[in-house]
Amino acid sequence: MTLLGPLEEIPLGEGRTYSVDDDMVAVFRLRDGSLRAVSAVCPHKGGPLADGQIDNRVVVCPLHLYAWDLATGCSQSGQPSIDVYPVRVDDGHIILGV
Repeated sequence: MTLLGPLEEIPLGEGRTYSVDDDMVAVFRLRDGSLRAVSAVCPHKGGPLADGQIDNRVVVCPLHLYAWDLATGCSQSGQPSIDVYPVRVDDGHIILGV
């Protein structure tokens, strides 16, 4: 488990990138209050997925508009899948289970 920081760092409907060991992980706080964590780098051309548009189901890369399912990491637009990580809140802090 890795402590990432306080939940308040991520406003509802937005994402933030965290460095975890040798990986970059994007954590999203969905509008329903739930969290999702996926690879922070788009496999297409390295776009910053934490800066992408999200809803309660997908993230869209801000560079070329490719989309991935936030629960499974599966591409919705024919690109390679991205990694998905378990994430939760404990006592107001984001915990990543890697």
